[in-house]
Formats: sequence, structure tokens, C-alpha cells
Amino acid sequence: MISWDEPLRTTQGAAAAKKFAAELDLHTAGDLLRHYPRRYAFRGELTDLAALAEGEQATVVAEVLSATKRDLRGGGRGRPRSLLEVVITDGTGRLTLAFFHNAGYHLKELRPGRRGMFAGKVSTYRGKKQLAHPVYEMLPDDGTGDERAREFADRPIPVYPATKGLASMTIARCAATLLDQAEGGGGFADPLPPDLRERHRLVGIDEALEKIHRPADTDDIGRARKRLKWDEAFVLQLALAQRRKAAGQVPAKPRPRVRDGLLDAFDAALPFELTEGQRKVGGVVADGLDSAHPMHRLLQGDVGAGKTLVALRAMLQVVDAGGQAALLAPTEVLAQQHHRSITRMLGPLAEAGLLGGADRATRVALLTGSQTASARREALLEAASGQAGIVVGTHALLQEHVSFADLGLVVVDEQHRFGVEQRDALREKAADGRPHVLVMTATPIPRTVAMTVYGDLDVVALDQLPAGRSPIATHVVPARDKPHFLDRAWERIREEAAQGRQAYVVCPRIGGDDGDEEGAAGPAPEEGEEARRPPLAVLEVARTLSQGPLSGLRVEALHGRLSPDEKEAVMGRFAAGETDVLVATTVIEVGVDVPNATVMAIMDADRFGVSQLHQLRGRVGRGSLPGLCLLVTEAEEGGPSRQRLDAVAATTDGFELSRVDLEQRREGDVLGGAQSGKRSSLKMLTLLRDEDLIGEAREEAAALVERDPELASHPPLARALDDLLGEDRAEFLEKA
Repeated sequence: MISWDEPLRTTQGAAAAKKFAAELDLHTAGDLLRHYPRRYAFRGELTDLAALAEGEQATVVAEVLSATKRDLRGGGRGRPRSLLEVVITDGTGRLTLAFFHNAGYHLKELRPGRRGMFAGKVSTYRGKKQLAHPVYEMLPDDGTGDERAREFADRPIPVYPATKGLASMTIARCAATLLDQAEGGGGFADPLPPDLRERHRLVGIDEALEKIHRPADTDDIGRARKRLKWDEAFVLQLALAQRRKAAGQVPAKPRPRVRDGLLDAFDAALPFELTEGQRKVGGVVADGLDSAHPMHRLLQGDVGAGKTLVALRAMLQVVDAGGQAALLAPTEVLAQQHHRSITRMLGPLAEAGLLGGADRATRVALLTGSQTASARREALLEAASGQAGIVVGTHALLQEHVSFADLGLVVVDEQHRFGVEQRDALREKAADGRPHVLVMTATPIPRTVAMTVYGDLDVVALDQLPAGRSPIATHVVPARDKPHFLDRAWERIREEAAQGRQAYVVCPRIGGDDGDEEGAAGPAPEEGEEARRPPLAVLEVARTLSQGPLSGLRVEALHGRLSPDEKEAVMGRFAAGETDVLVATTVIEVGVDVPNATVMAIMDADRFGVSQLHQLRGRVGRGSLPGLCLLVTEAEEGGPSRQRLDAVAATTDGFELSRVDLEQRREGDVLGGAQSGKRSSLKMLTLLRDEDLIGEAREEAAALVERDPELASHPPLARALDDLLGEDRAEFLEKA
């Protein structure tokens, strides 16, 4: 039996192995056989030479009439020095085959009088039809030629991800050699248990590899793909199932709900009713906090669904139980916003030790990297002493000298902005076991992504907006094709300002000397747009608007290059209604809550991703007034950029848009390969199209891990799991 880890140098030779390593980072038999074809070409029906049309893919059976090799002038560096012209005929016409490389080899094969099958794209050269570098196979003279020709024409041709130095045909030939060697050596150890293969009607691994690399027809490809998708989904779900089981065995201090505590007082003072979704999700989180094992929960919800309120109630439950909660935010603007809003919502409950504070009050501390020394010392002392039950901060919370009296809950907002090491550093600050963890995202996640990327977390979703939230109308503004639409956009902002309301104008770039871009993480503009002009910038747009279409209005700029005090001051004036229009980068993407802001114009909207546009749009319509979002673009109508904007304009359902976003983005490595530099662990599986399969694999993996946590009874499966994870990916899961 051949090992998946067999070095390619022993199966392909040292020279080929060196090329595979250099060109495609493939080193073992498993690497090569899991380098699957990206598509298949079809030679088509056998064609009469007389009926050939230029540009078509044709397969013909013909006899070699002549083969002539001639030298080419100017053959130098990188250029062919000779040309082999072969004339073939099938009795209806003639066709020329042209070979510019390996002429000597082809001359030996293509001798006059021999019959063969020739496949390629028909072109015309000097008035004659030809095939340049056709694929061919010579036919035997034993009477089976016609049958072989038909089989040759119908068989799919695998097309591999290739490089200039390693062609698809070379990869196919090496894969075929390896398959023949495996067949002669007893094949490969099958990682999937036999009973699982039988339940889901999956072919064995040897058959799957044969059918994916050398399919006889499209049915072979379908059966092979189903099996190989199962390999990826099942082994991945095993890793996550083991992670969930291990997490369930780590000790944590239970934080049960306490009667007549802060949480009860907070609920009693709320001026509105919790939504049904907030009550349901809050109950699930409360039960998790009462566990003797750490809660690991992902709270996802659409923009404005009330996730912060759910998180605050969880933090109050922990404070009531004698612990502390830390809220980690990705930016200072968001951390300051959280600190302000939590302090405001708690009122006297956040004023422990102050005149007018409630009897069972706590304190809410803010810790950021740019605070004054005295403010920082005070926050550190409140966290270390336990006086602050809630500590809000940025990456400053992760520093070694930050300590807590009894950290019971870690809340991570917009978790996708933090690396594994950063989240782990905060989690390790708990003194008694591990803290409970609640991560939040306002970027809705398709179910299959939740089952894979966040498969070791228990996922809960808020899909119901609080009462009183107003609808947001979204329109695409084609500034280049219809400039009067842009004029009308500025008029709408003036109309809103005249009624005492406010507006955002968002740009992809800050501007100034360094051309710094901030936050426009979406797809690249359509071809040709970069040459037309650079992305619009906050500094230039703010100046143009205040001197032109929005002259007379109070226009201010907000971006990441301002000092923290300046950002705080700008946001403070906008929140107080002292600014009519805030021109900003995506620094206002999350967390900024100004109910009086009703309009947002996103400039060069095609330079942002779907989820980012949806997040930005959520900054308006946060009060009782309806919101308006204008997606300003110069992208051509009907192009991919406009299609993306049209999708955003068509719905405010973030969960629907998340699927659109995933369809347009590369899925990447769900085990953190972007951080580790490894190739993606998903080669065949697609997270959207294979939703049912992933769900089945998750159930099978959970059942197997429950029976056999270490996979002791399944050595090939355990090896496949080790191969998937590797040292760095195992560390990723350990910290995730």
C-alpha cells in the first residue's frame, strides 16, 4: 500500500519532484493526487476534415501523409529553432499539424502511413486550416482503431491549475503514473470508515482518485467529486468536533443569574420591551454562563438587531455573580462608543462610589492605547481591583500588565478583526479556569460558514430588529452615466439638513500626501477604472462639498489619521447635532449610533465589499426616521461591480447578502491558512453549494468523536486529520 506521504522524488524522479515543489508547492503523493483538475475539456464528436470550422475544438481520425521538419530563422533565447509540419487526411480533406517544440519526438511518432486521433483548436495559417500542438494518440493496426477513436473523443480531458513551467498535460501524465503505481502497490489507505461510505453511497478512495484524474465520462467526475468533498468536509468537522469536546472538559467558574441584582435592576429600568429574539438568545447565553465549562458562543445578528444589549445583559449577569467582563473592540472610535452607550444605558448602575449611584452599582472602565497616563492608571487600577465590573477597551486590553480581579466573561466585538493570538491573550487573563467567551459579529454568516469557520462555537442568531427601527431605502447613483443623479443626491442631503437631520458621506481613502487607503476592503474596481482616477478621498471630498453642493452646511471630516482626542471631539459634535454632514472613512463602519443621521452617500461604492456596504448602511435609520443610503459609483451598468451594488440595493436582509458576498469571494482556508501561510484546506468543497453535505458530515463527525474521541479505531482517519491540521493549524484551533 502506497503512503500518502510518499515523497514525489521516489515516484516521479528527482527532477520532476524539484519542479513540482518549486512551481506548485507539491511534495508528496498525497499533494499531487489532491491537486485536482479545475475543469474538464471535451474533444467533441469526431469531425470530418472537410467540415472543420475555424475556432472550434475538433477531434479527427486521420492518416499521416507527410511529416516535414524545417529550421526557423531567428531561433534564439526562448524561441523555437525548428518547426515540424505534419499533413494528415481522412479522405475528405487535408489538415496541417504544427509542432514548434520537441520536433524530434513527434517525428518518430508521426510517420507517414500511420493512423491516429488528433484533437485541438482549429486555426488558419496562410489560408490553410491547422491544429497547433494538438493532443494526439496513434491507433493500433489490429482493427480496434475505430473503437479506440470513439473512446478517445468522448473521454474528458482534465485541465489542472498549472504554471508556465509546469503544464497541465505534464501534471496529468505524472498523476496517471502515480495512479498506476498505487494500483500496483495496493492503493491508498482509505480515511473514511466503511460504514460511513456505505451509508452515504460513496466510492472508495482509490476509485475516487482514478475517476477524478482519469474519468471515462461526466458520471465518473460526479461520483469522484462527491466522495472527495466528503473527505474534506468530514475531516474538517472531526477537527472541530474534537475541539468542541475538549472545550467541554475545561473547567470554568459558573456565573449564574442572581436575583435582585444589577441585571434585574437594568431590565426593570429599560424604556422598551426586549424583542422575542433578544429574550430567546439572552436565555441561551445565560444558561451558558451558568455552566462549569467555558461557554464559547458566536452571537451573530444583522445590523441594528440589538447584539450589544444582549452582550450587556450577559456582562451584568457575570458582575452579579462576582466576576468581571471585558469587551474587546477593534477601534478606539468603537471602544469609546461602547463605553458611552453602556454607561448611558446603565445610568446610576454604572456609578458605584459616586454620589447618586445605585446601591448595587458597578463601574465601567475604558482602556485604550492613546489615553493620558492618569486616565490609563485609573482604568488599570479599577480593572485589577475589581471595582470596574465592565472593562471596555481596544488592543490595549491585551498587554501583559493589564490584569483583572476575576475575569469571568470575554466579549469580542467584530471578532473577524482580531487574530487568534489577540483573542487568546485576553482569555488567558482569567485566574480561575477559563472565562466564558461571547464573540459578536454584525456580518451575517451563511449556515455552512458557521458550521466550518466557527464550527467549534455554538452559534446563535438575532434575526429580528427591535421595534421602532425604521426601514432604509437604498439606491444606486450612476455618477458617470447620469451626473444629474449625483446632483439630486446632494439636494436630498440638503433637504434632510433643512429638517434638522444629519448625513454621512463615506469615502474609500483619507487623502493627503500619502494616499493612504482606509478600510475599502472590497473587490477591486472594474478593469480600467484605476487608470481613470484614484479612489475618492475624505479630505478632498469634504473640501469640495463644503465649497460646492453642500456649501452653507456644517461639514466635518473623520478618519484614522486624526488623534484620538480629535476623533472623539468630531464624533461628539456630530452626535450632539452640531455637525450636519460627516465625511468619513470606514472608521464609522460599526458601533457608531446617531439616531438623527438619516442619509448616507457612499462614494466609489463599488470599491467596497457587500458586507462592508451593508455595515455602513446600518449607520442610518437607527431612530424613528426612515433612512436613505445612496451608492455612488462610476462602474459600468451590467458589470460585476454594478451587479454587486444592485444586490445591496435590492435587499436589507444581511443574511441574504452574506450569501452573495461569499459567492463573490474566495473562501480561503477555514482553519486559518491566511495566518499560517498554508494552502487552503478546501480544494473541492464549496461552502454554499455543499450545505447539506457539510451538515451531514458535521453530524457524522460528532457521533464518531463521541464514540472514539482520539480516533483510536480509525488510524487512516487519524492520519488524515493530522495531515489536515499540521502543527500550526492545530495551534490555531487550540487558541480559537
